[in-house]
Amino acid sequence: MLEQILDRYEDDFLVADGFDAAIIGVDENQMRLIYSVSKCLRILESDMSEEEALEYFTFNVSGAYMGEKTPVWCWDDFE
Repeated sequence: MLEQILDRYEDDFLVADGFDAAIIGVDENQMRLIYSVSKCLRILESDMSEEEALEYFTFNVSGAYMGEKTPVWCWDDFE
């Protein structure tokens, strides 16, 4: 998905390292990548428990502000 987005848009995006498989789209208003939180957590859970993954993600990933290009974290685990 990331490669297709980069081919389509000329803008530079801030990419979250290790989470390329969790990209689900682009916020075209602010030109930011959108990541699926549930996919990010699954990626992290390959190396840690579910609880550890959620804690790590909350404090080290979604909680990090990197400027106006900070990715959008889509909480998509609703049933």
